[in-house]
Amino acid sequence: MSLSQQETNFLTHFSASGKPMITSEEAEAFLHSRVAAVNTLGRLARKGWLQRLENGLYLIIPLEAGPERKWSENTFLIASQLVSPGAIAYWSALRFWNWTEQMPQVVFIQTPRRKKSIVIQDMLYRFITVNEKHYFGMVSRPLEGMTVFITDPEKTLIDAAARPDLCSGIVHLAEVLRTNEQTIDWRKLDQYLTQWGEGTVVKRLGFLVEVLGLHAPEALLPQWRNRLSQGISPLEPGAGQKGPVITRWKIRNNIDF
Repeated sequence: MSLSQQETNFLTHFSASGKPMITSEEAEAFLHSRVAAVNTLGRLARKGWLQRLENGLYLIIPLEAGPERKWSENTFLIASQLVSPGAIAYWSALRFWNWTEQMPQVVFIQTPRRKKSIVIQDMLYRFITVNEKHYFGMVSRPLEGMTVFITDPEKTLIDAAARPDLCSGIVHLAEVLRTNEQTIDWRKLDQYLTQWGEGTVVKRLGFLVEVLGLHAPEALLPQWRNRLSQGISPLEPGAGQKGPVITRWKIRNNIDF
């Protein structure tokens, strides 16, 4: 649909900034009017030049989208704008670090805030709320002129052990560990486990490192066994109570790994 001169100037200004998003506050500052900002954003969204992501946040649909206004912007850039604080995590982080070839049709964002999932340009953005204590281990990376936050490789491993269901399961985590053991910073992983605290995570990672025969520092596994919490934890959550209990790790091998 055609644009007025004001709408053209508006889009040109924000497109030239290199940012893929426009907030209502930015629009109001540019137009010097809250009413004009609301009206302009609404018209551009109806015409297909913007896509409303949520209250006060719009994605710019560039000219390359064609007459049908179909566009798929870099999903990590979009995710970085949807919640603060927040970081790309779980399966999405494994993909970012090239630790998996699988392509999930969902972007996982870890955050201490509560936020509902949202679908944008046919991609699901799923927000995983964690306790403040477990929100750590993030790094920033430049991406197309913007900054995105991502869980670093070692924190991603811990998150995958805590929530295998968000990383294609324990078998997938085992494959990630096996194929990337030379690049894992084992000292950092140990520090992160201490920061995380006792629980199922150290049981799962310890069991996998041992059964896979990975070349972790010799003293690491005995230290981890000293941190085990009481009770028996499942290796794969949701797989039932079948399978033998590995008492040295206080874990039930319920997938016959």
